Amino acid sequence: MIELEGLTKSFLGTDGRPKPAVEDVSFTVQPGEVFGLLGPNGAGKTTTLRMLCTVLKPTAGFATVAGFDVVKQPAEVRRHIGFLSANTGVYDRMTAWEMVEYYGRLAGLKGPTLTARMEHLFDSFQMSDFKHVVGGRLSTGMKQKVSIARALVHDPPVLIFDEPTAGLDVLVQRAVLQNIAKLRAEGKTILFSTHHFTEVQKLCDRVAIVAKGRLMAQGTLAELKAAHGTDDLEEIFFGLVS
Repeated sequence: MIELEGLTKSFLGTDGRPKPAVEDVSFTVQPGEVFGLLGPNGAGKTTTLRMLCTVLKPTAGFATVAGFDVVKQPAEVRRHIGFLSANTGVYDRMTAWEMVEYYGRLAGLKGPTLTARMEHLFDSFQMSDFKHVVGGRLSTGMKQKVSIARALVHDPPVLIFDEPTAGLDVLVQRAVLQNIAKLRAEGKTILFSTHHFTEVQKLCDRVAIVAKGRLMAQGTLAELKAAHGTDDLEEIFFGLVS
């Protein structure tokens, strides 16, 4: 569902020369899989995800999402993905229902089809109690649920999560992770960026460790542990990135 081959993104440095933020990254994410990108801040995780979401254009290499090229077919890529980060970006003057409905209409849904989809999401994520509450009065947890619902309203097969628990309290973090696990059970393909080892261990079928814009290792947790001779993911991580 997701394929990267030699994906690279460079930006001009202060000396006027190109400096790679992501360099020669290659991996695939299979249908129905949760694939983790584990790395410290500044590792290139967000830049990678922005290229996959068609927000940034790669400098070199290629990537496809749901079979569509991120450079040549950006509109199709956007139709097939849902994106979520810790930055909810909820509109203060729109209700929870209005926000999800707005994104549904942007995705081309309307009438009974859109209403039925929204009712399903609001029921699944227990949002009915605050469906008519404006964004400015929603708690952080409620806002994150709205963000999840609007990312899912068009029922995309691929979900891209960019550190969705960053800055959230432990209760909201737990709820977000539970919702992601639920989406995996529904067969969604999920690319999950994080710097938390526990999140990787709880959710991910496979993981890629990234640092300084490069992919340092990838595989299942069992494969990584066997290759490095330890059961401690944290030890593996710091051994690769330090």
